[in-house]
Amino acid sequence: MIQRSHAASLQLSRETRERFVAATEPLIAPVARAIGERLTALASQTGNAREMQENRDGFLAFQTHGANWVAQSQAAWRKALASSAIEGSSSNSLSRLELIGDEVVETGILSSRLAQAIQDKASFELNDLRLRIQHLEGTHELDTRDILKPEALAKVLVDQWLATGLSRGLWTKVQEQVQQHMVDPVVKAYKDANAFLVGKDVMPEIDLKSFVRRTGSVGSGSAPLGGSFAGGAAASASMGVGQTRMVPGGFGAPAGSFAPAAIGVGRGAAGMGQQAGGDTLVATGGSPLLMARQRAQGVLLNLKRFVTARIGGDITLPRGQGGGEMAGGVGGAASPAFVAAIADAEAAYQVAASQYVVGEEATAIHNASAELRRRTSELKKKAPTTADKATVEIVALMFQAILAEERIPFSARVWFARLQMPVLRVAIAEPEFFGTLQHPARMLIDRMGSCVMGFDAAAISGSALEGEIRRVVQVIEQYPETGQRVFKLVFDEFVAFLNKYLTQSDTTQRVMSVAQQVEQKETMAIQYTIELRKMLNDMPVREEIREFLFKVWAEVLAIAALRYGAQDEQTVTLKRVASDLVWAASAKPNRNDRTRVIQDLPKLLQRLRQGMTLLGIVGEPQEAHIKTIGATLSDAFLSKTEAIPPAKIEAMAKRLANLEDFVSDEGTTDLPLDAASIELLLGVDAASIEVVPDTGTKVSEDMLAWAHELQVGTWFMLDHNDRVSQVQFVWRSDRKQLHLFASSDGRSFLIQVGRLASYLQAGLLVPAEEETLTVRATREALAKLDANPERLLN
Repeated sequence: MIQRSHAASLQLSRETRERFVAATEPLIAPVARAIGERLTALASQTGNAREMQENRDGFLAFQTHGANWVAQSQAAWRKALASSAIEGSSSNSLSRLELIGDEVVETGILSSRLAQAIQDKASFELNDLRLRIQHLEGTHELDTRDILKPEALAKVLVDQWLATGLSRGLWTKVQEQVQQHMVDPVVKAYKDANAFLVGKDVMPEIDLKSFVRRTGSVGSGSAPLGGSFAGGAAASASMGVGQTRMVPGGFGAPAGSFAPAAIGVGRGAAGMGQQAGGDTLVATGGSPLLMARQRAQGVLLNLKRFVTARIGGDITLPRGQGGGEMAGGVGGAASPAFVAAIADAEAAYQVAASQYVVGEEATAIHNASAELRRRTSELKKKAPTTADKATVEIVALMFQAILAEERIPFSARVWFARLQMPVLRVAIAEPEFFGTLQHPARMLIDRMGSCVMGFDAAAISGSALEGEIRRVVQVIEQYPETGQRVFKLVFDEFVAFLNKYLTQSDTTQRVMSVAQQVEQKETMAIQYTIELRKMLNDMPVREEIREFLFKVWAEVLAIAALRYGAQDEQTVTLKRVASDLVWAASAKPNRNDRTRVIQDLPKLLQRLRQGMTLLGIVGEPQEAHIKTIGATLSDAFLSKTEAIPPAKIEAMAKRLANLEDFVSDEGTTDLPLDAASIELLLGVDAASIEVVPDTGTKVSEDMLAWAHELQVGTWFMLDHNDRVSQVQFVWRSDRKQLHLFASSDGRSFLIQVGRLASYLQAGLLVPAEEETLTVRATREALAKLDANPERLLN
């Protein structure tokens, strides 16, 4: 290689960054066009009133601020190039993070998803470029704000989005378009930067072995997303590391497989009712959901009793408030020295973990477990109080149980292991972690666990789901001083990801689309009928007209609103027909009124036919309705009853015009569902889709509540028509009336809520896991402590 002076090398690295910014700055305008197209499409979609209004507001906001976003992003990106060379590298220090607010964390999480998408696609090009730049500059790592890192560009785009007045929610709606139009061109820019440096004879060949070793020196907890192989992400076997591969966290292993546990086999140390620690908690009644919660809460209660008996305090309370000895700080705050020790242990574990390159999965698990155990022992020696020692031991035992859980695919388990130190930090600062099932850290681990324990290792390895778990862990590691807030934020993001990830297949999308439309149309028709009944309640309207409006025209209005939009001209016209018909069919003692009816009758009948045709009522059935209406209108000419005041008719017309404002989004319990018509509308092989409609069977409110609380991503065993299938809950419709389950053999089950509740009640739909991951881990930890109490403090 050419020998250069230090100044010449620095000039070459600056030129590389300038070329990178010059290549990526022009990408922002096309991304804005793609965003505009997406928001235009959303604004034209039909949906419930709230969604349609949000989509219109988003479209108008981007129309107003989109151009500013492009200009400000481009300017900020150029400015980032200038500041990249002079910024310090301590932007993620603990002292700074102590002041981080919710908004900063939320913004960081938004940008991290785009950064992760770039990182995943550009990992090899990016790491080659990193090594070449480090070689030129004589450094061991890029600065945390270096513009060559994926998060730098992502942060500029998100920051400027918010600075121009656009919302985080709107960014979430368009982030997929941003990724689609940004990732590949940025990857090309990295590739071109490498080609430029190779052309300048800068490390034309990179020694792969040296490359793998380097990842261990930079995988600390303070490294931001995208730094140093993304904390140990992915060098594949094709890169020359024999038959092993680097996987997230630095562990290497061949793909394995596992089978889900059989239903009804208790995994706890003492089964479902017996609690470790010597006590028995018996759920004395209520729904299975309530009983499961009682059992889970019982595990936490027994842990509390066990620890309190041995340290003389309650670890579920802040130190100094019945929670044992003070942890060294004012008002029960954790000891700063101990917090620093946890941070050091976390960084050291990540460094060690990133160096594991093995060819056998069990060895990697053993190494990880031994390393975490060693770190735990060191931390217990440094713990300032008995409560802190107990907390360290309990968290360690919980994660030992999680790491040993063979039903979690290996590539996901290594990321779960990375959460031990962040969870320990939260448990020390927020002892209620041990007292509630709703702590965000527990909820996140449980949700990720419930999702991955139904997949085999081959399905997880290299998937977007594995990538999302990796991203979630890395974001938590980036914000060590934010407590449970960051767990809550990434939990919400993970749930949003699942909703999209589990429904990405074309077949599932078609099922969802048709099911959503059927639900929406039928629910709107029911609600429209209710509103029409209210309007006509005190009006003298013939029964034939009432019957037609309630049973036919409400359906017409619903399908028109769904197909054209609630305020489309065609829908508005059909709404007006309802009030015109009521007036035309009322008594007409006045000659002028009779003349007006005669003049308007052809147009009214034409619109009635138009509406019925839209609903599919044609031919003889349509003529029968027209004949009935015609006879009723004729009778109105001869009627001596009181006429309906014009003011009432006009009030009805105005209410009809804005009918959606009066329609509730709450679901109905008598939603019709016709299996044959849905399968016909799908346009796919109906043999792979099982439509399971309500049968009218009475189910308890407890069971309906349970059905409504099922979490997307959870696995079940479904016994339908004497065939048992392992299924995953992948989608719930907006009004919670329809639920979609996907089986591991490719079948789909669209189940109506009443039938779902009756299946839960009859035991035909059973959760694949009796307990959540953290409850089971707590139970197993408590069983070990019960057998060996001395280990709590030793």
